[in-house]
Amino acid sequence: MLRRMECGSARCGKVSEGCVRCIEGSKMVLLVTGRCGWNCYYCPVSLEKKGLDVIYANEGRVTTDEEVIAEAEAMDARGTGITGGDPLAVMDRTLHFIHLLKDRFGPDHHIHLYTATMDPEKSRALEEAGLDELRIHPPEDVWTRMADTRLAEVVSAVRIPVGIEVPALPRREAELRAMIEYARSVGVAFVNLNELEFSESNWDMMNAYGYAVRDDVSSAVAGSEETAMAVMKKVRGIDIHFCSSSFKDGIQLRRRLIRRALNTCPKYQQVTEDGTIVRGFVKGDPIEVSARLAELGVPDDLMCAGEDRVEVAPWVLEEVCGGLGFKAWLSEQYPTADGLEVERTPLNRKSQMM
Repeated sequence: MLRRMECGSARCGKVSEGCVRCIEGSKMVLLVTGRCGWNCYYCPVSLEKKGLDVIYANEGRVTTDEEVIAEAEAMDARGTGITGGDPLAVMDRTLHFIHLLKDRFGPDHHIHLYTATMDPEKSRALEEAGLDELRIHPPEDVWTRMADTRLAEVVSAVRIPVGIEVPALPRREAELRAMIEYARSVGVAFVNLNELEFSESNWDMMNAYGYAVRDDVSSAVAGSEETAMAVMKKVRGIDIHFCSSSFKDGIQLRRRLIRRALNTCPKYQQVTEDGTIVRGFVKGDPIEVSARLAELGVPDDLMCAGEDRVEVAPWVLEEVCGGLGFKAWLSEQYPTADGLEVERTPLNRKSQMM
């Protein structure tokens, strides 16, 4: 039975354990390489990663094991999704990170992995390293001839759940159904259909394949959701989850940001319901600013001096900014490694400045 979930997502049957932890925002995203030899035209990987041999833990580029562990700890991760590129293109590195995460966080740290490579020997090695869930991404050109692939061998080679995860390409209902029916017949545990999205790296598919954006406020491709719904209503006997574009942003990402913010935010910052952090800050000599704030009754634990500014609890700064004598702002930013600023609001006028 087709059941609707939040933000346009839907399921027939259960969602996989990897998806459960993504939905609750507790999974770190570990891109182990941007390299991939499959050249799927719809690949949404960003330009700073696509085709490059780089490593990212969530939004931050990392170069050491310590940085990967630090990011997982910063968000109190209950699991990790290993992605690429194709992680099997750097097999030794991928195995290393599985061992690293399991050794540090224990067997309950759930790890799933995405790959287009159907290799039973490598799949078995991933399982032996500690992988909990394998997600295969068959390229579009094999959807109607899955028997020619090694998917059945992969499923037989491992005991962990093997799933299929692909975008719901508009006007490809018949091909998707053929692929899913074959996957069901060889013992694939679940199928994830993702709403196709435009990104900076695949924008040319708009003209090449006649795709269009769904609406003015979304990067989702028109017709992708409809294709997924049509498939889910006709296929039986296997768990299918449709993950909408708004579900990824409004539920998964938002909850992960909130989780990280609550785990890392100091007392003098404020977490919003969207998972962003609001900071108050005052520009000026930190010693002079701190002294003035103390005169106004601001407690030491609600401010923190930097090189050329003092951060202040935003709810406090709004109360004292009028008589402060220094320029003050509220800044809203993401609690991510890049600290992207969303909005900056001045709190006092020039006539009040020293």
